[in-house]
Amino acid sequence: MLDKVRKLLAKAEDPACTPAEADALTAKAAALIAKYGIDQALLDARRERPAVVGSRLVELNAPYLREKAYLLHVVAAALRCRSIRLERRTADGLKVSVHLFGFDSDVAGVELLFASLLVQAARGLLREPVPGGQQPAAWRRSWLIGFGSAVAQRLTAAAAREREPAAPGTALVLADRERAVDLAVEAEYPNVRAGRRRRLSGGGFEAGNEAGQRADLGGVRVEATGRAEVTAGR
Repeated sequence: MLDKVRKLLAKAEDPACTPAEADALTAKAAALIAKYGIDQALLDARRERPAVVGSRLVELNAPYLREKAYLLHVVAAALRCRSIRLERRTADGLKVSVHLFGFDSDVAGVELLFASLLVQAARGLLREPVPGGQQPAAWRRSWLIGFGSAVAQRLTAAAAREREPAAPGTALVLADRERAVDLAVEAEYPNVRAGRRRRLSGGGFEAGNEAGQRADLGGVRVEATGRAEVTAGR
């Protein structure tokens, strides 16, 4: 279902797509996210399963691949997962994927929230015209980084609030789980290096940040057990 959402968004972002067609496609993607969240992801997260670290490879669709990878990274970090961005050059251009690591319910929550935020970001970009004098692609890249930055700030604050009243011993449990995730990443990518900081020339950061402050985070809450749950957005 999430793959279908990504394909709808890819069609909406095609330059040949009219604004009316793009809006219809993003609306359909939003409807699928709501249905997925209620019918599948939450049910899967509540099933009794062994607490083991898993991983999932998420292929991203152009355009704005690195900006989408950044958004996925901040969502993963807030929900106690780790992400590794993978890039490769092909005959068709740059390809970017993200390798997610975390406990099954956490990874499911990351994918659900990320897909929901992609829909919201796509609709936000459709509604905001690029100011005169700005290069459209550069402005939209910086808009998406601003959007992701606001989401990161809000998710970090929400996680901190939820951990405050946690039961005794919870910090140790969470630390053990985080260490297990770190070990899984180290086993798969022993020589991973931090990416270089990018400089963006567009002027859309502030507008994107404001949109990110308004974004629906789907009622993310962090339970005392260390499991992240994401409920379907409004």
